[in-house]
Amino acid sequence: MYTATIGFFDGVHAGHRFLIERLIADAREHGLQSMVITFDEHPRRVLGSDFQPLLLTTLDEKCRLLRQTGIDRTEVLHFDLQLASLSARQFMGDVLYGRLGVRRLFIGYDNRFGHNREETFSDYVRYGSLLGMDVVQTPQLQPGGQHVSSSVVRRFLDEGRVGEAAEALGYDYFLCGTVVDGEHIGRTLGFPTANLRPLSADKLIPRAGAYAVSVRIDDDPTERLAMMNIGTRPTFGQHGRTLEVHLLDFHGNLYGHQLTVSFRRWLRPEQTFASEEALVRQLMTDRDNVINESYKQ
Repeated sequence: MYTATIGFFDGVHAGHRFLIERLIADAREHGLQSMVITFDEHPRRVLGSDFQPLLLTTLDEKCRLLRQTGIDRTEVLHFDLQLASLSARQFMGDVLYGRLGVRRLFIGYDNRFGHNREETFSDYVRYGSLLGMDVVQTPQLQPGGQHVSSSVVRRFLDEGRVGEAAEALGYDYFLCGTVVDGEHIGRTLGFPTANLRPLSADKLIPRAGAYAVSVRIDDDPTERLAMMNIGTRPTFGQHGRTLEVHLLDFHGNLYGHQLTVSFRRWLRPEQTFASEEALVRQLMTDRDNVINESYKQ
């Protein structure tokens, strides 16, 4: 039998972790196991909402982060129109109580579920009482006075505020991608770059600009200092958006390898330079800033 909570948990941010910590402690107090119930698809995508957010984590990343919280079990439900059509009472009785063995349900202060999300917390308590399931509401987390939510983190990243995103997440935001062939412009400037193709097209890419980042190659846990540029390379004409990573102390062929890029600090917005020489001078400054940033860690 389980004490459980349910939600999409995109990013597994500090607010989620606060809820899960309380859930784990409560489960132990009541002699139950702890469980997080999440979904494989964002409900807004399935329901055809006009607003379909880019994600902070893929399903695999989310499940890995959830396991790291110390939760006993992570249950992934397939979210489709059939599941979405269930009323809150049906969902609590058939899925939570009947199929998954939930006996205590933790609900975040702003969490709603069931068809059209019509019911309120008091309805969940009433349904739970009929089933023999305790329903507990948890308060919101406000570190530094800032409301923590996935949408808040997305806004930080859209604005290039990766430090504030990391504070809200509890870890540095990261992107995973495969190194593909590019135009080799960086090599001619003395700053060879790995051109990254993200593994997931659904994952949010931060605001265009230059960043101090750390990079892991494939399954190697070693973190390497790097600088990253996200943008269209306007100095060299019009291009589609590229993600270029220059590793500060690495020599070797990265084509075909998978990189995990963690964002440490925003350096500057994307710029158009008057000459290649001016761009190189700025890249040298960026490199110094990345090195200086490493001493602060």
